[in-house]
Amino acid sequence: MAKIERAVVSVSDKQGLGEFARVLAELGVEILSTGGTAKSLREQGIKVVDVSEYTGFPEMMEGRVKTLHPKVHGGILADRSKPDHMTQMQAQGIKPIDMVVVNLYPFEATVAKEGCTLEEAIENIDIGGPSLIRASAKNFKHVTVVVDPTDYAALAQELKAGNGSISPKTNFRLARKAFEHTHHYDGAIAKYLAGVKV
Repeated sequence: MAKIERAVVSVSDKQGLGEFARVLAELGVEILSTGGTAKSLREQGIKVVDVSEYTGFPEMMEGRVKTLHPKVHGGILADRSKPDHMTQMQAQGIKPIDMVVVNLYPFEATVAKEGCTLEEAIENIDIGGPSLIRASAKNFKHVTVVVDPTDYAALAQELKAGNGSISPKTNFRLARKAFEHTHHYDGAIAKYLAGVKV
């Protein structure tokens, strides 16, 4: 079990996030975050590094481009059992990212609102979030992916008991849940678009 040393935290649903992030911070985890999530955590006294500060690349296009960067995805996708991956990371100044805590723009809730326009629906299609989730879930041997706030309490307990580590069994369970999550999300988008006449 590898210790969690660095996490990307970027969520729409902030329920329970402060308590979980505080556990991460107390265990010495560096938290990289974006936009409203970073603001919320700072307001709760939790130290955060902006993703834009880490990547050296600003958030842009009204937040459409934030985490889509090699320093983020390289840190998530690197297979740490392969020396060439680690050498390439070091050469490019990429740090390993051990945990990704992400939930997605509320697409279903948005399109369920009376009078929702196609433009509003489109703006609530998350791009960076699913990319982070899928990358983390693919590399579950090295990365813990968290998409459901109801998992925070059990994970906090496991982290404390394991001196900041998460078991391979838990990582696999969370990866499976992550792919179910993105599958459902994409299905909801496809279903909505199928009913739109343009």
